[in-house]
Amino acid sequence: MAMNPIGDRIISAFFRPGMETVDFPSFVRVLANFRPTETNRARDYSRNRKLRFAFQLYDQDRDGKISREELLQVLRSMLGTQVTEEQLQSIAERAIQEADLDQDDAISFDEFKKSLEKVNIEQKMSICSLR
Repeated sequence: MAMNPIGDRIISAFFRPGMETVDFPSFVRVLANFRPTETNRARDYSRNRKLRFAFQLYDQDRDGKISREELLQVLRSMLGTQVTEEQLQSIAERAIQEADLDQDDAISFDEFKKSLEKVNIEQKMSICSLR
């Protein structure tokens, strides 16, 4: 997590507001988002949960939408000084344009889900245990 540019957001997913420690059930609940699945039905359910988890990493104010500013915050964290602020603005603008189907200048969960329908979330968001 220390090397992950949005590690702090992932860590905050383990803690509800005001919590300073995480109990085991909360820890397992968050970790379950990264569980690989085997059946098609479970895969669909798992995909939706994984997408919801990823969406919440962007939607920091929990209003059900990813605003341009929230998207920029994540991009700044992920790309840092590798790109200029102008390039970040351009990337965010293009992402909003492509995903924002209802043209309200934000990305809803349904729009987020639709924009990632061809991405193999199951593979990208799974942690396989060593046996």
